[in-house]
Parts: sequence; structure tokens; C-alpha cells
Amino acid sequence: MSGTPRTIPVRVHRDLARAITAIENGYASFDDTVATLPARENGKPSFVVGVTGPPGAGKSTLVDRLIEKFRVGGETVAVIAVDPSSPFTHGAVLGDRVRMQRHSGDTGVFIRSMASRESGGGLAPTTHDAIALAAHAGFDVIIVETVGVGQVELEVVAVADVVAVVTVPALGDSVQTIKAGLTEIADLFVVNMADRPGASRTAVDLKHMVRDSGRDIAVLQTIATEGTGIDDVMVALTAARASESTNAERAVRFEVVRNIRDAAVRRALGVLEAPRGRAVLERLRAGELTRLEAREELLVYALAEVINAD
Repeated sequence: MSGTPRTIPVRVHRDLARAITAIENGYASFDDTVATLPARENGKPSFVVGVTGPPGAGKSTLVDRLIEKFRVGGETVAVIAVDPSSPFTHGAVLGDRVRMQRHSGDTGVFIRSMASRESGGGLAPTTHDAIALAAHAGFDVIIVETVGVGQVELEVVAVADVVAVVTVPALGDSVQTIKAGLTEIADLFVVNMADRPGASRTAVDLKHMVRDSGRDIAVLQTIATEGTGIDDVMVALTAARASESTNAERAVRFEVVRNIRDAAVRRALGVLEAPRGRAVLERLRAGELTRLEAREELLVYALAEVINAD
């Protein structure tokens, strides 16, 4: 797509920022906040790109380059960048808006950092709502950059149309981490900092993993700081966008499993705090049970409660 870059009115930027803040801090419901935004002028859905990977892989630099390419194509871009939380204020501590400062004067670009607030899976608790608000405000492309916390995050599959996984050569066990399941959600692998030693080997390892997974996943190499290879990434994203196949099935499967898992965890925690669970733990503290015995007794009790839950 090419053309004069489209823009979004400044007042919409302001209202969107306020709406996300209200949702993030629990001041208002999604329905209340979305009512403050103008409905998008066309019925074309936003294209949501998830960018995930281990810390130090250059995700933000890659996102910065993608913003540039989408804008040259005339499209508006919203970035939801999830950062680690401050342990004191629970606010985002890295601030991707600073890293992408060169786009700050472009009213076709909206960049928002969200604090993970100790949420697992790489997304902030209200990321889903922030994406929906940005889509409602009319942004053509929404890029979601997950927090890097030492592991690659899977929850981005629940919100993105396409998931790009970024890694770099010589980043410890990052490729081993990918083996833990990311080939199930990745639509594109990007080996960034490809000018480093070992880049080709990392790409070959990823291609082997892709082959073993049975899925058709592109493996590309980039040097995001120089813009090298970004055109190839855009070609892959454009192809995925035009494809009739979507991430919907994987997203729904993930969401169902996650909700069941979370419900089971809440039920199990309740069991541990119930009189019977506390009694078992008290016997453990008193030395009447070994750790193995206490664990097995609690597991039998907890599983029965989870299975029989209404």
C-alpha cells in the first residue's frame, strides 16, 4: 500500500490516551471509555502485529523501523508497548515513547507504554482493551510489543493477527526457550543483529525447529539499527495480512485454555486456604507429614474440588 500518510486528529490521540489510562487504573469500564472515542470512518479492521522475544533482542528498534515502513505506505500506526513495572509505583519503567521519539510529532502514530504490573505472559492486564480502543479510534495498524522478562511470552497470540518472534545470535538459551512452545504461535521469526557471529547458525536452528513443527513459518535476518532486512519483514507481514487464514483459531484455543487454567488455579488456591487444606499444612509444619505426603494429600483434595466445581 502506498500514498500520502494518513493522520489521526490530535484530539483523538488525547482522548485515546485518557481512555487507556482510565481502563489501566480501573477508573472506568471499557464501554464507558470507548464511548468517548469517535467510531472509525471505514469498516476495515485494524491489522494487529505482535512482536515478542527475549530481552535484548532489539524488539523496540524493529518496531521503530516497522512504524516507518507502514507510514511510508500511508497507514496510521498505534503501538502498545508493554514494559516492566516499577516495584514502587507499578508504572512502566522503560518508556518506549522515549525510544521512538522520532515519531512523536507524527499525528499518524500513537505510542503508549503500559506497565506489565506483574502480569505473566508478556502483556499488561488491560492490553486487550487498549488494542480494542486503538482499533475503535481508527488506527490501521496496531503493533503490540511484549515485555522482555527473560522468557518469550505466549499471550500475545490471543490479541495479534500475526506474531513476529525476535531473537539474536549469542543470546544464551533464547533458541532453547523457543523450543518450549513458541513455534506453536509464531508466524514469523526474525534473527536480529544479523551482523553478529552465529546469526546464520541461529537462523538454521530456527528453520529446523520450524520444519519439525510442521508449520510454514518464515525465518528472516535483520539489522534493525541499520534498516537492513526490514523490507523482507514487511513482505512477510503483507503476505500474512492478505492471507485468508487467520490467527483466530489459535487465539481462541489459547484463550479457552488460559481461562480454564486460571479458574483452576483460583480454585486450587482456595482449597489451600480452606480448613481442610490448612489442616494438612499444619500437620506438615508439625512434622506429622513429609512434603511428599502433604503434596499428595493436597493434590487429591484439590483435584477433586476443581473437577467437581460448579
